[in-house]
Amino acid sequence: MLEANIKAQLAAYLEKLQRPIELVATLDGGEPAAEMRGLVEDIASLSDKVSARFDGKDARVPSFTVGEPGQPARITFAGLPMGHEFTSLVLALLQTGGHPPKVEPEIIAQIKAIDRPLAFETYVSLECHNCPDVIQALNLMAVLNPKISSVMIEGGLYRAEVEAKNVLAVPMVFLNGEHYGQGRMSIEEILAQVGAGNTAESFAERAPYDVLVVGGGPAGAAAAIYAARKGIRTGIVAERFGGQVMDTMGIENFISVDYTEGPKLVAAMEQHVKQYGVDIMRGQKAAGLVAAPSPGELAEVKLASGGSLKAKSIILATGARWREMGVPGEQNYKGKGVCFCPHCDGPLFKGKRVAVIGGGNSGVEAAIDLAGIVSHVTLIEFDTKLRADAVLQDKLRSMGNVTIIMNAQTTEVTGTDKVNGLNYKDRASGETHQIELEGIFVQIGLLPNTDFAKEAVTLSKFREIEVNARCETSATGIFAAGDCTTVPYKQIVISMGEGSKAALSAFDYLIRHSSH
Repeated sequence: MLEANIKAQLAAYLEKLQRPIELVATLDGGEPAAEMRGLVEDIASLSDKVSARFDGKDARVPSFTVGEPGQPARITFAGLPMGHEFTSLVLALLQTGGHPPKVEPEIIAQIKAIDRPLAFETYVSLECHNCPDVIQALNLMAVLNPKISSVMIEGGLYRAEVEAKNVLAVPMVFLNGEHYGQGRMSIEEILAQVGAGNTAESFAERAPYDVLVVGGGPAGAAAAIYAARKGIRTGIVAERFGGQVMDTMGIENFISVDYTEGPKLVAAMEQHVKQYGVDIMRGQKAAGLVAAPSPGELAEVKLASGGSLKAKSIILATGARWREMGVPGEQNYKGKGVCFCPHCDGPLFKGKRVAVIGGGNSGVEAAIDLAGIVSHVTLIEFDTKLRADAVLQDKLRSMGNVTIIMNAQTTEVTGTDKVNGLNYKDRASGETHQIELEGIFVQIGLLPNTDFAKEAVTLSKFREIEVNARCETSATGIFAAGDCTTVPYKQIVISMGEGSKAALSAFDYLIRHSSH
């Protein structure tokens, strides 16, 4: 099953096992089961601490569990955990075998303190780059707490379940049989949702920061590094570390690096930030901003969790999120046919009809990718021409299962329990048309995450934070950087430069207004 080089690498990892583990497979006579048997046998052959049985009684066939001998297994893989999920498998093996996880002691304590049964089931596609974070977080929770279980379900193998539960976006998580959430979630976000995360009181105990960075993307990471290197007390508070970069696969314009992927770059950024002792607070959304009454006094960030953080200076680096169409039906069918990530959700629409909204680079690239999976792609562009690079347009027009409709305005998403079509208006004639389809991928740009700051700093008509050449906002002691600002060209390298500049400006502000 496994190639020789992969087996060699896995054997080296399995040397870190501190206690025996057992794999128990539930198989039938099908080809997927034969592949799973090969995988389980390969793993068991690589370490004397791994044993395998093939007498499982799981309801999902084929599947296998990872657990300790003689103990009920709490991690299940219903489908082959290959592709992006292979790392999830390796971590499940190591952590079940006693290898310590690379998470903060505070997180481990929160997981162990959960005192109610939590049975998680997560539907994934092996092409999804957002899914492993969720699977790895839930598997870790299952390892650390005997009341928690985690099942990974490969949607391509269990299509009947996918259809029955209307799983049209991954990862999609069910908790104790009920829909729980979808999309990328960090372990901090999951803990917060189950009531086990940081409390408002825990934030109240934190001393004020010299520099508090709001946002954990490239701008925020760069700002934190530059601030911490000045020897001042620095913190980062963010919903998730990495921001939009976590959703980016191929990165080919990061100077000095020929090619990398978003999750890999984010891991390197986080490691760099940690080297300087920055206080990282994940899973926290900014809900309000209060500027300092006068230079030298404290500003405050209010959190959606009810807590708040104070600092002598604040750098806003909250980035942007997917822009939505804002038409009837869009909200009703999110995760039920309305999607934003073609890499993650595209495989769920194999053989079906989809539309892509947007004719820029992102939209055309999405249409090209989807055309290789689905039966037909309709690309709808508001303008009278596509805005994507010429080479992408040429590629798109060469594909036989793509229709391009320009000068068209999407007016409604239709459906029953899931999407069944969309309506659009021909902007030239005013006529309304309907397209029957099963999926819609929205690719119309980004919207700045600035709502929480609108009472404290000046925003542009596009809701971007207005900054000057020194990243200063309209409020004393508050700076901003990256995609949430008016600085043009939303690029990773530009955001990093702006974050660095904001930190230097904040440090200069502290020097000039420090009371001691």
